[in-house]
Amino acid sequence: MAACLQLAELPLDWYAVFRLEQRFGFNTSTLRIWVADKLKESLITVALLYPVAVVVVKLLEPGRGLGWFWAWVALMCVQVLIVIVAPVLILPLFNKFVPLSDGELRQRLIALAQRAGVRIRDIEVMDGSRRSRHSNAFFTGLGPFRKIVLFDTLVGQLSPPELEAVLAHEIGHFKLKHVPIRIAVSAAGALLGFWAVSILLRSNAFYEAFGFEPGSVAPALLLSGLLAGTVAFWLMPLAQWLARRHEHAADKFAARLTGGPAALISALRKLEEKNLGNLVPHPLFSRFYYSHPTLLERERALRASSR
Repeated sequence: MAACLQLAELPLDWYAVFRLEQRFGFNTSTLRIWVADKLKESLITVALLYPVAVVVVKLLEPGRGLGWFWAWVALMCVQVLIVIVAPVLILPLFNKFVPLSDGELRQRLIALAQRAGVRIRDIEVMDGSRRSRHSNAFFTGLGPFRKIVLFDTLVGQLSPPELEAVLAHEIGHFKLKHVPIRIAVSAAGALLGFWAVSILLRSNAFYEAFGFEPGSVAPALLLSGLLAGTVAFWLMPLAQWLARRHEHAADKFAARLTGGPAALISALRKLEEKNLGNLVPHPLFSRFYYSHPTLLERERALRASSR
């Protein structure tokens, strides 16, 4: 059933890439690359999630007591493993990563990381332009697998001081423990979800309402997953509030690390222009769907914090 849902989304994804993105001049992908990406995503999903699904279904069988808890533990272990190995084993399947070439920019960024007390092996540039003209930067991985990645489009759009400010923002997320916090919040939500499923597994009324035989684990998981989307929708404002709070905190960290907000504000303006961002979305829409504050909100907060 999950595979059928993914197949149903393919036409929408194709339209988003080859119609909407193409219309506004962002798409640089080809049909061959798009199809290859979808095949890789499917194979990776099956390879990683099928064994976990088998274990989870087995642990959730009625009569296993705290099986729902151990199912949650198994899922969390896999998620942490993915976070650790993704930069080394998964991301290179989709993009090429090359070290940032020697020069003023690399020296500035390495010096910035040292001032922040962050040990990094290197800064890498990703060929994001192979698929899109959108630009970004991210800090990924844990421990020795940690890496800082800049899109090649970003390097071409921003000046060295602006790139330094963007990198300082990403380092801010790391130094302020935002990734562990989000993992912990996600883990807490998953724990609550598994507990709820364990209750439904013991409810004959739940099975009878959907025409299934009581005690069947797989249908209960699929139905719970579909129903969870309705619940998650109403929790989105809380999740987005936390994400926006983290973005403001990382902005302030970057401004302190780089000696003021000017470079970061300049970089944010360029990124908003290049990515055709919406400066004034409806407040209700942004509360539900925006994980980042708007440009105007970020500028106001940065200027206020620098006074």
